[in-house]
Amino acid sequence: MKLLKNLFILDMANNHQGSLAHGSKIINEHSKVIKKYGVDAAIKFQFRDLDTFIHKSHQSESEDPMVNRFLSTRLEPEDYQILFELCKKNQLKTICTPFDEKSVDLIVEMGFDLIKVASASAKDWPLLEKVAKSGLPVVFSTGGLIIKDIDNIISFFNHRAVDISIMHCVSIYPTPDEEIHLNQIDYLIKRYPGVNIGWSTHEDPNDTTPVIMAVAKGAQIFERHIGIETSEIKLNKYSSTPLQIDNWLKAYQKANVINGLAPRLIPQAEKDALDSLRRGVFVKSDLKKGDVLTFQNTYFATPYEQGQLSSDHWKEGIKLNISLSADTSINLKDVSIPKMPDWQILKESIHEIKALLNYAGVDIGSDFDAEFSHHYGIKKFRETGTTIVNCINREYCKKILIQLPGQFHPSHFHKRKEETFQILYGTLDSSKDGRDYVLNPGDTLLVKPGIWHSFSSQNGCVFEEVSTTHFLNDSVYQDQYIMSQSVEQRKTKVMNWGRFELLENND
Repeated sequence: MKLLKNLFILDMANNHQGSLAHGSKIINEHSKVIKKYGVDAAIKFQFRDLDTFIHKSHQSESEDPMVNRFLSTRLEPEDYQILFELCKKNQLKTICTPFDEKSVDLIVEMGFDLIKVASASAKDWPLLEKVAKSGLPVVFSTGGLIIKDIDNIISFFNHRAVDISIMHCVSIYPTPDEEIHLNQIDYLIKRYPGVNIGWSTHEDPNDTTPVIMAVAKGAQIFERHIGIETSEIKLNKYSSTPLQIDNWLKAYQKANVINGLAPRLIPQAEKDALDSLRRGVFVKSDLKKGDVLTFQNTYFATPYEQGQLSSDHWKEGIKLNISLSADTSINLKDVSIPKMPDWQILKESIHEIKALLNYAGVDIGSDFDAEFSHHYGIKKFRETGTTIVNCINREYCKKILIQLPGQFHPSHFHKRKEETFQILYGTLDSSKDGRDYVLNPGDTLLVKPGIWHSFSSQNGCVFEEVSTTHFLNDSVYQDQYIMSQSVEQRKTKVMNWGRFELLENND
């Protein structure tokens, strides 16, 4: 849900002591901090219809401290409306936690942006039924919930087509370090892909280390209790003042800067710094034009000179194009470097293929055979080709296909085979029978015999092919050049990722 990416939920603690004036001050002062950092934020209210939420025997007098707190901080709907409009005036989103069904109706009637399910209500099924019918995006906290509980709640809302986000939460106020358990964020992200995962925090508001760690863990939504102290009102140990929220957001922004990009871009300053430590190649004794460089007639030393042959470039078979005297640096323009053999292109691609499979979480084991389709030759494999891991080929067939970033598989059809693709990782751009499809993880595409199809991936893709039996020479390519090539010319087969197999079979 785009709405909730990098959203900050600021909960007005203890119903802002039941004071309209105090609640207004909390909103105004915290909105200044929000504007300073330019983040997306929502003020959170809590609604209880006290006439029905509290049993009638406790309405006038109760020994329950929570009931007394609720009664002492009562506000009327018209008061909430004033605070609601103040949020909108300050360009803040609004979110509200209902604790009873009647409060859900009020939330919908007032036009809140989001609805929040508190940890205490996460298994209140009558309330959840009402929340699900509100039509609002739902954020729910997981304090005190075991994984089975969270699974049930996710399933409940998914079956009702509710847009949900999950907040890792520890319902201990304040939360000590040993109970924060931010690894739970990683766990929730992996267990519920496609769902925004956040963190509802109750630790010491002066400690900004946890928010930095939560950003690094991948949290997308952040919630804190807020308030303002006065001579009469003292904040609890887990609510933040405007200054503490300022420091919190400053730490959040620093965490995002530190997190950066993955994979990262290498700045020129870093390249220059490493160049200063590179070793250049120098002539050990006088050499003539045509001599082959060896460890015996060269040496490596600093400083490296721009344009010089360096240890990075070193390989067997480099020849000098000019004569050089002892202790002279060797420039790249003065040597002939052997071209990379075709098999080396595939060997280097295997490293990237393995890494892509690891990143995608697809384990193919070690008992398989693989083939590299290089329709226009091995030299062009990185532009046009596919890696096919053959898993099963009986009356039914299963393969794992890997498209490296930027790779294209040309248009073709199968004379006998019917196949279905299912995306495991990444995005596949496919054309079938003249129509274009963009396939994401979980998507499937059926291709019947005789149907022209092609596919490519901009950033890399791993997908399954489940089909009827695979037969040799069953593929018909639109490009007649490909059709003119034998299977041996356009495919390289290996029995596994053997270290020397490609070299022995294809050198």
